[in-house]
Amino acid sequence: MAMNEPKQLSVQELIAQKSNRGLLAFTEKLIPKILLLIATVSVLTTIGIVFTLIFETITFFTEVNVLSFLTGTEWYPFANSTPTYGILPLIVGTLKITAIATFVAVPIGIATAIYLSEYASDRVRRIVKPVLEVLAGVPTIVYGFFALTFVTPILRSVFPEISIFNAISPGIVVGIMVIPMIASLSEDAMTSVPNAMRDGAYALGATKFEVAVKIVLPAALSGIVASIVLAISRAIGETMIVAVAAGSTPGFDWDVTGSIQTMTAYIVQVTTGDAGYGTTIYYSIYAVGFTLFLFTLFMNMLAQFISKRFREEY
Repeated sequence: MAMNEPKQLSVQELIAQKSNRGLLAFTEKLIPKILLLIATVSVLTTIGIVFTLIFETITFFTEVNVLSFLTGTEWYPFANSTPTYGILPLIVGTLKITAIATFVAVPIGIATAIYLSEYASDRVRRIVKPVLEVLAGVPTIVYGFFALTFVTPILRSVFPEISIFNAISPGIVVGIMVIPMIASLSEDAMTSVPNAMRDGAYALGATKFEVAVKIVLPAALSGIVASIVLAISRAIGETMIVAVAAGSTPGFDWDVTGSIQTMTAYIVQVTTGDAGYGTTIYYSIYAVGFTLFLFTLFMNMLAQFISKRFREEY
């Protein structure tokens, strides 16, 4: 190298020369602390919610027997003589909505994912996926009025015995609401399957449908099942659709044509002013909310377990 040839500097050295080193060092130390603070806020918020539910639920169980709450088949907290707090009718109502929603959402969502992943062109995919995301962004109160004023009259015109408030109509609409979740997550799982597996099946004479059903679908099964479990969890926690269209009559039966009440709908009923602060009814919403929290927590943990246990690595 010649003596008068300028020294070649690296990119880092050039940045260091043109920057205020003191300010840069301070910023580098500050940013991780800010990010840690943001992450800590979210964690502390979750902990605060859990502890609030636990403490208020314990207060409720000082007045109501735990066993009667978990095994009771009558839920009449507003009874003047002897209020009863058996949560099974609310759980059954929630499961009715969830079962109907799953029956509607799973086949439509998976079929949509198969079409987007295996059949749709890039142009169609760029149009359909944003539309699905818009469907997921519709406020649930709008879905509730849609179920009450559109879906229910159609059902009653075919089956007159169905009540105005029933489980079928909100169950169908909740299923429509969670279709984008299943379709989008399942399509992502199918898209991640290597094209080499498709090409190998085509080389052996398989049709496009056989490749989609027998090759891609099993290979992406973990992601598909996880999306279904998350959608079920979302259906369990749905509030406004069932509050508007399902009614407020808890019952320990499997009739889907009459009025029901879910756990979330009961919470809405009490928090709108039907009970005074500090009463047993008031604390009952925390016990119901904690039960609902356990349901959704279990479903989320199940989705994570399925994703990790049956994930295919390519």
